[in-house]
Amino acid sequence: MSAKRLDQAAQATKTAFVFPGQGSQKAGMLAELAEQFSGVRETFAEASEAIGFDLWHIAQSGEGLDQTEFTQPVLLTASIALWRVWLELGGVAPKYLAGHSLGEYSALVAAGSLSLGDAVKLVNLRGKLMQNAVPQGQGAMAAILGLDDAKVLELCEQVNVQGRGSVEAANYNAQGQVVIAGDKTLVEAVMALAKENGGKAIALPVSVPSHCSLMKPAAEQFAQALEQTAIELPRIPVIQNVNAGIATDVAQLGQALTAQLYQSVQWTQTMQYLQDQGIEYIVECGPGNVLANLAKRLPNIEKAFPLDTQSRMEDALNAILVAEGKIA
Repeated sequence: MSAKRLDQAAQATKTAFVFPGQGSQKAGMLAELAEQFSGVRETFAEASEAIGFDLWHIAQSGEGLDQTEFTQPVLLTASIALWRVWLELGGVAPKYLAGHSLGEYSALVAAGSLSLGDAVKLVNLRGKLMQNAVPQGQGAMAAILGLDDAKVLELCEQVNVQGRGSVEAANYNAQGQVVIAGDKTLVEAVMALAKENGGKAIALPVSVPSHCSLMKPAAEQFAQALEQTAIELPRIPVIQNVNAGIATDVAQLGQALTAQLYQSVQWTQTMQYLQDQGIEYIVECGPGNVLANLAKRLPNIEKAFPLDTQSRMEDALNAILVAEGKIA
């Protein structure tokens, strides 16, 4: 997208783009769209050249796709490929961007804040540091459903006083949906308490307990890489994970990306911010439809669209062009 069009994006539309994080990956992602749009493979080739291995092969074969250091650059590249196709087809430029966890990096690339090459190298390193921060099998994550945020925090505090490590709220995804992370035994203890209190608890199939204090050693190392990376202020406002706010300088951007590793993802607040700003249409720019489905639950969001197949892309393009008054 040209700098001029990026700068124009914040002017009028009622559309926001959101970019998914880890968990949305699947073997064969974007294969259908790649047959129709050469830009998909070109984007993967650009990212692969920067990082030094074949991201498209991983995305299609699934080999290594669930290893965090590979998952993150593949997902980021897939999201940017979809973003470029959207713009190529004349899609409406969004007023705001936001990304869930890893997706924040995709949002920054889309906003012209990071280059694709720098971003894939950063998230590859991020994945390695996260994987190395906690011995295999020591950490865990779980989704707690049906309890309010305060109750989940209360259960975490109840378990933490036992002094055997820590468990924390990692992702505030929606009302009644909080993901916890930390030492495996404590995560399991909170899961049991949640069920006793009328909630549901689902263990997540992850190898890294993200967005909790176990990631602080990774964050300290990652901060050094960020300092050596060229970052600009986004040309489309990007809502940050850690505070559901918008950075006013580059230093704030870097600090938020570092803190994101060990602080909670404030997705509920992010979506509330978008609604408060008059956003009515959400487009999920990445494989799958997890964020689109969460957005559909919100009272002020008229429609939410995924983009990861040709039919979904066409539906979103046409519906938003009509909704924004670009076509009758």
